[in-house]
Amino acid sequence: MTGARLTRRAALMLGLGAAGAAHAGPLASSPLKVALLGQCVIKHDLCAQNWSGMRPLAQHLSGNDVVFSEMESVVRGPLAGTSTREDPELLHAAGPEVLRCLRALRFNLLALSGNHAFDLGTGGILSTIEAMREAGFAFAGIGRSLDEAAAPGYVETSSGSVGLVAMATGKVREGGAATPSRGGVNEIRVDSGVPNAEDVERYLGAIGQAHAKAPTVIAYQHNHIWDADITLPPDWQRALAKRCVDAGASVFVGHGAPVVQGIEVYRGAPLFYSLGSFIFQTDTPPGRYPAEAWDGVIVDCGFRDGRCVFARVRPIVLNEQGAGGPRDFATRCRPSLAAGAAATRVLGRLVGRSRKLGVSITRHGDSAEVRLG
Repeated sequence: MTGARLTRRAALMLGLGAAGAAHAGPLASSPLKVALLGQCVIKHDLCAQNWSGMRPLAQHLSGNDVVFSEMESVVRGPLAGTSTREDPELLHAAGPEVLRCLRALRFNLLALSGNHAFDLGTGGILSTIEAMREAGFAFAGIGRSLDEAAAPGYVETSSGSVGLVAMATGKVREGGAATPSRGGVNEIRVDSGVPNAEDVERYLGAIGQAHAKAPTVIAYQHNHIWDADITLPPDWQRALAKRCVDAGASVFVGHGAPVVQGIEVYRGAPLFYSLGSFIFQTDTPPGRYPAEAWDGVIVDCGFRDGRCVFARVRPIVLNEQGAGGPRDFATRCRPSLAAGAAATRVLGRLVGRSRKLGVSITRHGDSAEVRLG
C-alpha cells in the first residue's frame, strides 16, 4: 500500500514542503501511530479552498502512520446509477476529486460500510470500489459480493500493518446489503436490540482472520440504531464491541450518531462508539442537526504489538454554514483544530459521557488523554 506516507505532490499542495513529503518512518521501537477521525460526508473538493485551518490540521495528521475514517459519500463513476434517495438533500455523492483531497489530508484507510453507500444503487458501490483502488486507498465494508464486503482490508506502513473489518447496522435500504451474488454493504441485521447471530459470526470471523495477518486490527461499525439518548451507545452495541476485542480487535470505532459519544475501555482496548463527524457536507438547511453535530474529535492512538498504549483526543470544530450563506454547501464543514472555549466545550461533553462508561479522561490544555488501564 503506497498511501502510508504523503506523496511529494500532496505535501507541497498543503505547504508542508519537501521535508514533509520525505518524512522518514518512526523507529522500529516507536509505536505505530493511528489517527481515528469522525465520518467524512465529503461532496466537494475542500482542498482546493485552502481554508485557514487546513495547514495546521494537515500537519497534525501527518504525524501518523495511518489516518482512518469512514467515507459516507458514494463516488460517481461510469457504473453508478440514478439516486435511490427520495429526498435529494440526503443524497451523499461526489466526484473522484474528493478522494484526492482525502489523500492530501493524509488519509490512507477508509471504512465504506455506511447507509449512504447505496445512494447511487449497486452500480454506485461498484464505482466507489474502482475509484478507491485507483486512488490507492485501503478499505473495507463494501464489495462485489458478501464475501468481498465482509473481508478485511489492510494498509502497510513502515511501522507495521493494520487490518480493518467494517460493517453497518440500521438504515441499510432494500438492495443495499451485499449478498453472495450481489455487490453491497456488509450488514449486521439487528432486531429489537439483538444482532443477527449469523451476521455477527461472519464479522467476528473476519476480525480473527485480520488478526492472524496484522498485529493491529480496527473493528468498525456504522450504526443507525440508537437509544433515546443518542449521546450514549446502546447496550447491545457495547456488548458487540467487547466481542470484537475478544475476537482479536485492537480498537473498536463507530460512527452514525451525529454526536461524539462516550468512550469505554475493555481489556485495555478503547471503544469509540461514535467519533461524530470530521467532514459533514450535508445539503440540509442549518438547524437540521443538533448544534453539537458540528463539533468533533481526532483520537491519536499508539499501538505496540496490536495493543493500544496511548489514546489522545484533540477536538475539532466544523462550520455549519458556508462562507457564502446557508446554501453554500461547497464551503460548508471545513474542519479546524479547536482551541480555548471551543475545545473546553467539546472535551467537557466527552469527559462527562465517558465517565458514565467508567473511563477517566484527563485534560491537558486543548487536548486530553484517555486512561486505558
